[in-house]
Amino acid sequence: MTTNRAWLLLALAGLCEVAWAIGLKYTAGFTRPWPSVATVSAMAVSFWLLAKALTVLPVGTGYAVWTGIGAVGTAILGVVLFDEPRTLLRIASIALIVAGIVGLRLASGGGGAA
Repeated sequence: MTTNRAWLLLALAGLCEVAWAIGLKYTAGFTRPWPSVATVSAMAVSFWLLAKALTVLPVGTGYAVWTGIGAVGTAILGVVLFDEPRTLLRIASIALIVAGIVGLRLASGGGGAA
């Protein structure tokens, strides 16, 4: 697998992490069957994609980027879907996480876009 493909799989894993994190809200404590099945499925896919990406990428970088994508995506969707606070501090904090993700990508060797 190429490094660029590993980064693509990592990005997809991060998006699946967002899906399962948001899905947890809809499971109502895993009492609703279909949202629960979808959430657990997204978890499985997310972990599988992460594991595949980590066969090429350094574990520290891969894990940090995966959790960063999940944190940013979940925070943004929390604002959009659940009317969570839209404060300047929240937005700045999300921007810092994005900067960290970009920095890790650039520092991983190979630089540039995935």
